[in-house]
Amino acid sequence: MSGDTQRDLARTVWPSITPKPLVLVPIGSTEQHGPHLPLDTDSVIARAVAERAADALCTGPDGSPLVAPTMVYGASGEHADFPGTISIGHEALCSVIVELVRSLSLWAGRVVFVNGHGGNIATLNTAIPQLRAEGHDVAWTGCGVPGGDAHAGRTETSVMLHLAPEDVHMAAAVVGDTRPIATLMRDLIARGIRAVSPSGVLGDPTGASAEEGRAALNVMVSVTIRHIAAGLVDDLGRLIDLEGPSPDTHDTSPPESKVVH
Repeated sequence: MSGDTQRDLARTVWPSITPKPLVLVPIGSTEQHGPHLPLDTDSVIARAVAERAADALCTGPDGSPLVAPTMVYGASGEHADFPGTISIGHEALCSVIVELVRSLSLWAGRVVFVNGHGGNIATLNTAIPQLRAEGHDVAWTGCGVPGGDAHAGRTETSVMLHLAPEDVHMAAAVVGDTRPIATLMRDLIARGIRAVSPSGVLGDPTGASAEEGRAALNVMVSVTIRHIAAGLVDDLGRLIDLEGPSPDTHDTSPPESKVVH
């Protein structure tokens, strides 16, 4: 088998699966990303981070990690006013995560969700603690970079220019609402993104570059690898660093979360 086949669960035959492997589950969304980025942006980024992390972790204590098929539908209700968005909502997504982990746990060891969409955080914060209370070895980590903008701005556009430049339409890129996500959060929750930014962009994508995207992706991957290797989990089920929470431009979880193993 090729290296890709060995880590890609969907392309693996069952006799080749080692006992109790680490399984990484990319989780993204299918939602608008402004007039210049494809609907699967979050899913593409989450999978890229998971695959690269799995490659780097292949000689670790968990053996050769597997990357599960990407969860491409998430909780994206804030984008519902834009054509193309497909959201299954918090309750349905929570049920899927719970049942997926219960199934995986019949043969897998650790399960780590690699999350590319901020709208999934509240669901992960609900489902993962429930699963850990049931005794499952499961956690999650995000795909964020320090100083990254919120949605379809410079950060995501740069990463997509690196990963899938053929899907990026820079000629259509426009500046959106550039205020910090914390400032926008109340309006986003109450009225949705279209009421705040008619283009669907939160940030300024116009200065994006593939080189910047490569550097941002490297940060996402290195943080993911470090988190998985350390195995520190807060009380919301998120993998964290000893020095504090991981960078995640969409993260609104409480900063005082307690660390557990």
